[in-house]
Amino acid sequence: MSKDRSGVRVAVENETMEPADPAVSPLAHFGAEVRLERERLGMSRAELGKEACCGYSLVAKIEAGDRVPSLDFAETCDRTFPYANGRFARLWPLALRYAFPPWFRPYVELEWSATRLRMFHPLLLPGIVQTEEYARTVLRTGRPTNLEDLVTARLERQRVLTREDPCRLWIILDEGVLRRPVGGAQVMRGQLEKLRALAENPLHVIQIIPSTIAAYPGSGAPFGLLSFSEGADVVHVDGFPKGYLLAEPDDVSTAQSAYDLLKATALPPDESAPVIDSILRDCFS
Repeated sequence: MSKDRSGVRVAVENETMEPADPAVSPLAHFGAEVRLERERLGMSRAELGKEACCGYSLVAKIEAGDRVPSLDFAETCDRTFPYANGRFARLWPLALRYAFPPWFRPYVELEWSATRLRMFHPLLLPGIVQTEEYARTVLRTGRPTNLEDLVTARLERQRVLTREDPCRLWIILDEGVLRRPVGGAQVMRGQLEKLRALAENPLHVIQIIPSTIAAYPGSGAPFGLLSFSEGADVVHVDGFPKGYLLAEPDDVSTAQSAYDLLKATALPPDESAPVIDSILRDCFS
């Protein structure tokens, strides 16, 4: 896979290829390799499912190229199959790509290599911090045919925050995001508890823009800045029907200035955490 200076990755495979053919689809190839090794070992799908803490049905769908595997599943295959030698963990990133729309894949690859993420969201919690229940509720609204794959992929993105060299996260949220009852009280309770835990992690920063502030810079659309150990920052702008990446220096500078103004507008981190606690207690207890 090649990469230009703007950070845009050019996929070797054709994005329009049918993922059912193991010859052209990493997802189908991953499934075919699982089936080959499982049958070579004389293991049933139910037995593999038990090792991977999932059901027979999910194993069957992964082998057929119909479901995206989690990294835990790939690592289970590497532990279970005698001659895997880490092959499934190496294949997993390519298989995971097929859970994302083609236009979003370059962003995900950049996100995985980022050392710092700065995000602003005025309407919803960003996917990088969503719980499984919150993510499923949000993604279901688009009535996708591959809902479970989308949920899996969104949760797998969050590994950037827990890997050996974790990405640092700075999120600015409108207070209304915390009050919007996505999925109901139980879902929101779990989501705000997760956000509160992130706010306590010294690697990350959560800031809240209080509802008393009616207008502020960048209030029209969510956007983010990705920083890397080498190279310039890249901007990601969420949009409908597609988000997009910006790498021109002027665009990046404009986004950085807007984010600085948002940081100055929002409550400091030590004042934002009590807001989360208050909403959690008053609205979703």
